[in-house]
Amino acid sequence: RAGLYACNLEGIETGCIVCNDNSPVAKVAHYPVEVLTGAEFLTGSTRMKAGTAQKLVLNMISTAVMIQLGKVEGNRMVNMQLSNNKLIERGIRMIMETYPVSFENAQILLNEFGNVRKVLEELKRRNAPN
Repeated sequence: RAGLYACNLEGIETGCIVCNDNSPVAKVAHYPVEVLTGAEFLTGSTRMKAGTAQKLVLNMISTAVMIQLGKVEGNRMVNMQLSNNKLIERGIRMIMETYPVSFENAQILLNEFGNVRKVLEELKRRNAPN
């Protein structure tokens, strides 16, 4: 709470995710998210309900941020880091599903432009009516 109070005094927006009603932390944060999960099935094991609920809320927030930042097109994360073979192949498939290009051409384009979003923008530009 002391950290939230300090941020509030400095004009910094604050938020929290809690799983208890009338939480002291929620009373201090500007944007409290209260996910009332009820008692744990196994007393003392907060990871089961409360931890999972908080993780789901964080996933929803981060997904909404990615959408607002323009990193999502349709239902595809097109600005992902292509850091391993699985993600590279996923990117190639996204390109192939969006435009009629071969695996090899999609791979070449992905290597050239560096991410799926840039490839899709380029293919859209190439296919736009004059």
